[in-house]
Amino acid sequence: MRISRMVLSLYGAMLCLVSVASMAAANDEFPMRVRYPDVAVISTEDLSKRLSEVVVIDVRSQYEFDTLHILGSVNVSVDKANFRDAVIKLRQQHDKPFVFYCNGKTCHKAYDAVLLADKARVDRLMAYDAGIFDWSKKNPDKAVLLGKNPINPNDLISEDRFKARLLDAKDFASRVGDKSIVLDLRDRKQRDSALFPFKEQRAQIDEAKKIDEVISEARAQHKTLLVYDAVGKQVQWVQYYLESRGLKDYYFMKGGAQAYFDSTLGKVELGSSEKPKKPAK
Repeated sequence: MRISRMVLSLYGAMLCLVSVASMAAANDEFPMRVRYPDVAVISTEDLSKRLSEVVVIDVRSQYEFDTLHILGSVNVSVDKANFRDAVIKLRQQHDKPFVFYCNGKTCHKAYDAVLLADKARVDRLMAYDAGIFDWSKKNPDKAVLLGKNPINPNDLISEDRFKARLLDAKDFASRVGDKSIVLDLRDRKQRDSALFPFKEQRAQIDEAKKIDEVISEARAQHKTLLVYDAVGKQVQWVQYYLESRGLKDYYFMKGGAQAYFDSTLGKVELGSSEKPKKPAK
């Protein structure tokens, strides 16, 4: 009897260790889940099986959605002021569970969308927190890239391909000159001043016609296109557009305008008594 109890105790302890290890592995892969313990999640496999049984909602920007999204999903940006009303309206139109998604495993927007929808008393909510890139790699027949379906997974821009186009702020600035064209893609509300006065052009990220004009100019003059945004996030999606237009000679500023300010003025933490450093002459 004592031996049996000992064996059961050891077995129970082993199960606990396996459970703890599994939870730790899950937390490593999905680090945001710890911050959102009350949000129900759905796996890539389960969503693929239940795609026709749910309403899939892309909570990213319109530009990101237009670039790459899950087939059949609808775009309701969680950053828009009308998000709550839009989700309530969707619930009035659909009686299926809602599944929200964003870019990937470190993106918090899908979780935030669930909480905001729940607060609006919308029921049956889940977050697909693996994100659009995992989905597109595993379900190319159920993804849309630049308006095309099915997609070729090889057309997805890898992290290495993106990083190969990044320049730190100082290197980016050193290339501004007669052999380059600079394009500021910040939103109008993000622009306080030009980083490179009289040496740059401006366009909203969704102003395809204006961006095409800049691309044509850079190509015709055999110049390098240097592109920056506010914090280095939007350019990852612009790369798809530049590649689709066949542009080969282009680079982005790593960290965007914020990185430029940090490198020239010195990074100051909120509440710090340290004053910004003067730009080097």
